Amino acid sequence: MTDLRYPIGKFEAPKNMTKELRNKLISEIAEAPSQLRKAVSGLNSQQLNTPYRDGGWTVIQVVHHLPDSHMNSYTRCKLAVTEKAPTIKPYNEARWAELPDATGLDPEVSLVLLDALHRRWVVFLQSLTEEQFQCIFHHPDAGVMSLDRTLALYAWHGRHHVAHINALRKRMGW
Repeated sequence: MTDLRYPIGKFEAPKNMTKELRNKLISEIAEAPSQLRKAVSGLNSQQLNTPYRDGGWTVIQVVHHLPDSHMNSYTRCKLAVTEKAPTIKPYNEARWAELPDATGLDPEVSLVLLDALHRRWVVFLQSLTEEQFQCIFHHPDAGVMSLDRTLALYAWHGRHHVAHINALRKRMGW
C-alpha cells in the first residue's frame, strides 16, 4: 500500500542543479497556487473538513498551511540573500494548523494569499544570480540550507500537498 503521507514520495534534493532544472522548479512554484485551487475546486464544507489521511490534517488545514509555510520560506530566502548566513527561526507548523485561521477561515483567503505570495517569490527567484542561489541560511532543525536546496524543497512541497488533496478526492470519489 502507498504511504498516504508521501503521495509523490519523500523529498530528494537534486544531485546536480542546473539552470534548466532551476527554471523548471521556479515554474513549479509559479504553478502551485493554480494547482491548489484546482485541487479544492467544488469541495463543500464537509469535504474541506475531511482529513487527507487518518491522523492527518484536513483539506482546509492543508490549504491554509501552504501560505504559512511558503511565507516563511520566502522570508528565509530573502534573508539568505541580504544577510550573511543568517540563522532563521523555525515555526511550529502543527500548532499553526490548529489555530482558528487554519481551521475555520474560508479557503479562498489562503488561495488568494498563496497566489500573491508566489507571484512575488517567482519574480525574486528569477532575479537571482548563480552566486545568489548558493547563499545559505542556518535552520536550527534542518541545518544549512542553500537557496538551490530550498527552491527544490518548496517546489516539491507544493506538489506534495496538492497530491494529498487529489489522492483524497480520488479515494473518496469526489
